[in-house]
Amino acid sequence: MSAESPSSCLRSVVSPSSASSLSPAKLHAGTAEFRATAWAMFVGGYCTFAMLYGAQPLMPLFSQDFALSPAASSGVVSLATGSLALSLIPAGLLADRLGRRPLMNAALALGALLMLLSALADSFQHLLWLRAAFGVALAGLPAVAMAYLSEEVDAKSLGHSMGLYIAGNALGGMSGRFIASLLADHFGWRWALLTLALLGVLGAWLFWRNLPPSRHFQPRRHDLGRMWREAKALFGDAGLPWLFVSAFLLSGCFVSLYNYLGFRLLAPPFNMSQSLLGLVFSLYIVGVWSSAWVGKLSDRLGRRNVLWLMVLAMLLGLALTLSDRVVLLVAGIALFTFGFFAGHSVASSWVGLRARQGRALASAIYLSAYYLGSSLLGSLSGLMWGRGGWNGVAGVLALCLTAMLAISLGLRRLQPLPQS
Repeated sequence: MSAESPSSCLRSVVSPSSASSLSPAKLHAGTAEFRATAWAMFVGGYCTFAMLYGAQPLMPLFSQDFALSPAASSGVVSLATGSLALSLIPAGLLADRLGRRPLMNAALALGALLMLLSALADSFQHLLWLRAAFGVALAGLPAVAMAYLSEEVDAKSLGHSMGLYIAGNALGGMSGRFIASLLADHFGWRWALLTLALLGVLGAWLFWRNLPPSRHFQPRRHDLGRMWREAKALFGDAGLPWLFVSAFLLSGCFVSLYNYLGFRLLAPPFNMSQSLLGLVFSLYIVGVWSSAWVGKLSDRLGRRNVLWLMVLAMLLGLALTLSDRVVLLVAGIALFTFGFFAGHSVASSWVGLRARQGRALASAIYLSAYYLGSSLLGSLSGLMWGRGGWNGVAGVLALCLTAMLAISLGLRRLQPLPQS
């Protein structure tokens, strides 16, 4: 594992105490190594979300071309996120042996290849199988990205670096949706998916070229007993289980809103085109700014004092989307997007700080909950669309966000750990 950890040769010849004293310092904001790490993780997050959610605005086209209900067409998102969620913990275990960096490199490359094959699918069922395989392959990056940052970046700069990574997620989600909508309007959904695949290829190369080798990673053998002890410790923590639930609710609400937004805006009274729908999806730019800004704000004010405000912003934004006035609806989507990305940035960095042992497992559980929320709530809200239209979707999301607000207010009373 010398390529992953240059200091491994030192650990083999010195005592644990001396190895600790020789361990390189963690990365601080403002250094060249921090900038290289932040840029690479930004690109990784960008490509992950561009390829994962770029198919979302194409759901109305799949519904039309393959004679599907809105809930059935959501499979292009739900199967990808669901298979990704189920693969995160195995990917995290694999990363404990192979290293964080090699697994993330392989995940992006394989994800781009499967995205390319998706553009060539000859049936919707074939497309679904490829999207499921895509989720499994791509899991290697989000499974260990937070663990990598938590290991390599100093606690005082972690919120900043995590915010930039999530900002990459936001920009990738925005760009993927916008590019897919624009191309699909003129050339069809196959060209849209092909373009996203080519973006993935470019991103995989940039990620491989820029991400520095780990300096604090220590390979570990698979030990089910150790994993069980780590899991007990994680779920025995006063805050981590609630942060895992938060990931499920935040992601599920956000993906549900964007899943069925296209069906609403393409129909009366809005009657938007796919290209104009892509412009609405460009509101993701709000998330690019909010995740980085609120990430730094939480480093100063404390995560417990910021998270509940972001959930409240999502609730207010959701209420505005009930309006048939375009200005109010767009403002609601923007506020909802702001609150989601900021809240996710706060919660994910909080997990990295509270998980003193089993950090990779904690990251994997958090993201498993995150993507399961995307998959399960994304499909459930589709059933509500069939029964009550947008009001039915909004009703389900309001219940979930009310529960999330209660959780975030409860977390304000959480006893902080040192440096958390």
